[in-house]
Amino acid sequence: MSSAPLRVGIVGANPERGWAKDAHVPALRVLPRFKIEGTSARTLETAQAAAQAFGATRAFADTMELVRSPDIDVVAVTVKVPEHLAIVLAALEAGKHLYCEWPLGKDVAEAETMAKAAKAAKGRVLIGVQGTGAPAIRQAAEIVKSGKLGQLMTARIVSPTAGWAPQAPPFYEYLNHRKYGATMSAIQGGHTLATVEMVLGHYVQLQAQNTINCPKVRIIGTDEVIERDCPDHVSIIGKHASGCVSTVEVAGGRNPTTPYMFEIIGDDGDLRVTGLCAGGYQTGVLRLETSLDVPPPPSPVDASLKGPPANVAELYTQLAATIDTGVQHGFDFDYAAHLTRVLASVDRASDTGARQQLEGA
Repeated sequence: MSSAPLRVGIVGANPERGWAKDAHVPALRVLPRFKIEGTSARTLETAQAAAQAFGATRAFADTMELVRSPDIDVVAVTVKVPEHLAIVLAALEAGKHLYCEWPLGKDVAEAETMAKAAKAAKGRVLIGVQGTGAPAIRQAAEIVKSGKLGQLMTARIVSPTAGWAPQAPPFYEYLNHRKYGATMSAIQGGHTLATVEMVLGHYVQLQAQNTINCPKVRIIGTDEVIERDCPDHVSIIGKHASGCVSTVEVAGGRNPTTPYMFEIIGDDGDLRVTGLCAGGYQTGVLRLETSLDVPPPPSPVDASLKGPPANVAELYTQLAATIDTGVQHGFDFDYAAHLTRVLASVDRASDTGARQQLEGA
């Protein structure tokens, strides 16, 4: 393994707000394997301000210049979903490693295009479903895999988020329109189902009901009211490869004090993972409780990290291990394409009222 740090270029850097500022930068700062090398944004001025705030060496006026720079080893894609495709394909062509935020693409076709390109590329990739990196979730997956719970019977998941409320700031207006691929069911739903599949196994069949409870959304600071055309509540009943039957509720616009809960009942025991994270379970530290006598969860990468950086740091550690060993740690773009197809099945199930049989069933 090289002793030189992996140089990261952050695409979508903003010194005032955004997921890069809130999650990626604090995570990268505590990981000696990485160095924040470059930033790019919509304007050179914003990129320069971000570089100064984040401690980056360079600011790039053009994202494609960052992507192709020989000074960048890892491209972190933190821009809006519709912009992912062009950036990811250019980075793969340039031989870069990639951490791409979820969702990978705005639809199945885009996700499959990027997954195919990643297979043929030199660089290693990771999709940012950060809840799968949470120590409590990893421990839950190991307990299920060990068979200590016995035959899995049922699982119940409640995944709330304060997002997709009856009001939204102007920069989040696009999240309320299906055409951009950044809906609640895509983002919060995708994060949730990635964790569910990690613990219980892939879905083999499912039924679903998508609902728009708040069709009108007020844009904060303006007199504008827009029409929401994507669900703010998703209910799924599914069967997994493990034989377990699960119910999943993904709910937007919830009070920030509404807890996350993932409960599994087996014939030899039970476990539950809980958390209180306003932005969704994946943005915070989770806790596992079980009726079994089991070892404690794996130690976090850095126990001082709380909130959004905590699980992002776990995924960057997985990416470093993938780069250093050549063996995939964490989820790659093939899984991201699979997850996009599962979400498309959820939409079909809701639209048609018909139970969906999934790939590999």
